[in-house]
Parts: sequence; C-alpha cells; structure tokens
Amino acid sequence: MINRLKQLRIGEHIREEGPKDYQSKAGTPTMGGVLIIISVLISVVFWSRLDQPYIYLMILTTLWFGGLGFLDDYSKLVKQQSLGLRGWHKIGLQTVGALVIASYLYKDLTTRTSLILPFFKEVQPNLGILFIPFATLVIVGASNAVNLTDGMDGLAIGCTLFVAAAYLNIFHLPVGGEVTTVFCAALVGAGLGFLWYNGHPAQVFMGDTGSLALGATLGTVAVLIKQEFLLVIVGAIFVVETLSVIIQVWSFRTFGKRVFKMSPIHYHFLLSGWKESKVVIRFWIVGLILVLIALSTLKLR
Repeated sequence: MINRLKQLRIGEHIREEGPKDYQSKAGTPTMGGVLIIISVLISVVFWSRLDQPYIYLMILTTLWFGGLGFLDDYSKLVKQQSLGLRGWHKIGLQTVGALVIASYLYKDLTTRTSLILPFFKEVQPNLGILFIPFATLVIVGASNAVNLTDGMDGLAIGCTLFVAAAYLNIFHLPVGGEVTTVFCAALVGAGLGFLWYNGHPAQVFMGDTGSLALGATLGTVAVLIKQEFLLVIVGAIFVVETLSVIIQVWSFRTFGKRVFKMSPIHYHFLLSGWKESKVVIRFWIVGLILVLIALSTLKLR
C-alpha cells in the first residue's frame, strides 16, 4: 500500500510555518488511515455477532468519519495545500453524522441516557432529550481531538491504542459488550500494525482519513458504554492538545500574543528543543499513566 501511494504521489503537504525540520517529511505517503479502517472492518465482520445493531452503528461511524477524512485528504492533494476542506464544512458534516448516531441511540430503548460520573457511584443524572446534543458533542469533540494530535510520528495512533486498550478492561454492559470486546480489540490490532510503519521515521501517515475515524469511534464507544467522562481522563492527551489550540487562538485574537510557541502543544515542546521521538515517548508515558488513573476510578466508586 505504501509503495502504491508513492506511485500515485499521494504525499503529505507540510505547512511552511511549521518546524523547519518537518519539511523533510513532505511527500511521505498519507491517507494510510484506509489501512486501519479496512483492517478493523474485516476483523469486525469475521468475529462479531452481526445480529447486534451496535456493531453496525460502529461500522457506520467508522465509514462516515473515515469518508469525511478521505474527502479532506483528497482536497489537500488536489489543491496542494494543507487546509483541505473548510473548517465549517468539516464540522458541519461531522455534526450531521454524530446527530444521526446520537438520535438512534436516544430512540433505542436499551440505551441509558444517564451520566456515570467517576468517583460518584450514586450520582447518575438523567439527561433525557439533552442526551442527543451531549453525545453529539462527545463524538465530534473526540474526532477533532485525535485529528489535532496527529502531528508527529506515532503520536496519535499510540495514544489511541491506550484508550482502546483501556476500554477492553472496563466492565461489560449488555448494550456495549460486543463493542468493547471485538471492535476495540480489532482497533488495537489494526493500530499496532499501523504503528509499525508510522513510528519514527514514519513511512506512512494516517491523514484525516484515519484520525477523524479513530476519534469518532472512541467517542461513540464511550457513549455506548456510558464512560464519557472516563474518556476525558484516559484521553487527556487529546483534551490537552485541543485546549492548547483553543487557548492559542483565543490569546492571539484577544491580546495579540501567543501562549505557546506553536499549537497543538506537541509542537511547542518540539520548538523548545525536544527531539520528536522524545516528545512522542513522553506523551505515551503520560498516556499510560492516564489509563491506570482512569481504570482506578472504576474501583474507587
């Protein structure tokens, strides 16, 4: 696949305002997320119980957001620029897909619309109809968070592996058992295979095709197994990356000053003198610690 992408000249376009060392990555095959999606779907079809509707919901999530990412990547390649689809177009299409998923879950009688809060076993507020916008926000937010994190070799896929592996250790609910076993296990396997070629120096990038799909699936699984707030803990790397962008934009537009040397925050550490591999490995270490913290909350309720 990598060789084929090279032949088709489907290579990454690097922003000129980014780190100078990153210009050497220009031309590296991208849209490798197709490999992850295909691997996951093949595994799901072979190993899951296809009489359960939530597996089809996960397949829909993967294909919708993966297809949107594919359009974004294709737009970048055709226009030869790093912007891709316009921001509001992308957010709008993501929201449409997430609304469909959230609305289906709300109408399904087996779906719980209450929130499970870490450390508070007895406190489970019922959202009612507000479950739809809440679930939509979780799915769209997770999709974009992984997308923002995908800026260094192995960073996004490594952090995704930690979250998916954490889901496998969460107690099974009747509504989400098949999802947390087969789908997340398939995601871990596909992610490990991709990481082999995405580790520094990367031979292929996942592109928006992979990052948008991975983030959306993590968010959808969290909604299904009622662990939305646990996702904030175990996926705190994604949360911090997103917040760094929001803070940077707000600070520059309000005060004309930048808080970070560059956002998302992994670029800040790179421009501060850290090597790329050092940034990635330390983010992985933090990600692993977050998994342990998140799983401990299940025992401390």
